[in-house]
Amino acid sequence: MTLLEITDLQTQFETSEGRVHAVDGVNLSLEANESLGIIGESGSGKTTIAKSIVRLLPDNGEIVDGEVRYDGDDITEYSDRQLRKQIRWNEIAVIPQNAMNGFDPVYTVGDQIVEVITAHTDTPNDEAMERAKSLFQTLGIDEDRVHDYPHQFSGGMAQRAMIALALALDPSLLIADEPTTALDVMIQDRILHRIQELQDELDTAMIFITHDMSVVSETCDKIAVVYGGRIVEFADTETIIKNPRHPYTLGLRNAFPSIMTDDQDLVSIPGTPPPLLEPDEGCRFAPRCPFAEERCWSETPQSEPYGDGNTIECHRADEHERIRPEASKSETWREQEEVIEADD
Repeated sequence: MTLLEITDLQTQFETSEGRVHAVDGVNLSLEANESLGIIGESGSGKTTIAKSIVRLLPDNGEIVDGEVRYDGDDITEYSDRQLRKQIRWNEIAVIPQNAMNGFDPVYTVGDQIVEVITAHTDTPNDEAMERAKSLFQTLGIDEDRVHDYPHQFSGGMAQRAMIALALALDPSLLIADEPTTALDVMIQDRILHRIQELQDELDTAMIFITHDMSVVSETCDKIAVVYGGRIVEFADTETIIKNPRHPYTLGLRNAFPSIMTDDQDLVSIPGTPPPLLEPDEGCRFAPRCPFAEERCWSETPQSEPYGDGNTIECHRADEHERIRPEASKSETWREQEEVIEADD
C-alpha cells in the first residue's frame, strides 16, 4: 500500500536576491513499512523536501505547486490546524538534525513528551508521563531521566530522547533528518540499529535524510539522490550502492570508503552545488560533471525509468556502462576540477 506519494513538488523561498527554487519538481513514493534514504550534499534540498511534507517551512518558504498525498489525501490542501490535529505527530513525526536544539531548555524532557501527547489526545497527564517513561525504557534510557532537563543529557542520549518524542503517538511515518550528525561512530551505530528495530517493532515507514551513503546502505530499502532541488536518481539500495548510473551518484560513491580494499583513492566532486536562484535550463550538475555534453547545458533532463521502478535524470543514462569505470578514476574528476578552476 502506498503511504506517501509526492508529485511534482515545488518549494521556493523568497530572499532579498530573488526566489530560490529549493525543491523543483520532485516525485517520490513510499510504501507502508518501507524505508527511504534521501542523500545529497548540503544545500541539495534534502531537508526542504522533508519540511515540505509536513509544511514546517520558515515564513519565507512556500509550496508553489505539486501534491503531497498521505494515505490518499493531498495534505498540501490542509489548513495549518488540520495538519496539527491530524497529521503532525499523529501520523508523521520528524526527528530534527540537532536534538539539543529540538528541546525547550526550560522544561524537563518528560514534560515535553507529555505536552505532545496531551495536546493531540485526551490522555491524562499521569498516563502520558507513564508513556514517556515507557518510551525511555524502549530506547535504553533510565525512566527516571524523564525528570531531567535537556542540558543534563549527553549527545547520544539526547538523540534517543528526541526519538522518544517523535514516537510519542506511534506515527505511521517517521522522518529522520541527519539523526546521527556530530555523534561518534559507536553511538551512531547504536542509534541506527535502534531505529531499525523500532521500525520493525512498530511497523513504521521511515524517511532517512543524510549526506552519508554508508548510513542509508545499512538502513534503507530505496534511495533517492538529490541534487539542485531535483531527484537525479532513484533506485533500490543495492543498485545505488553497487551499480549507480548518474554521474553525481557515481561521484558520491567515490567518497564512500570500502573495507574491501586499503588502497582506495577517495575523491571529492569538484565545484559547489548551484545557488538555485532562478535556475537556467539544462542539467544542474553540468558545471561539475566530467561527462557533460552540449545539450546538458541547454536542455533539462527528464526522469526516465530503468530497471524495476528505478528512475534517472541524465541525458547520457544509456551510456552508463562506459561512464561508470571512467567515473571511478580519480583523474577523471581532477581533470574536471582543472576545467572549473580555469573557468573561474
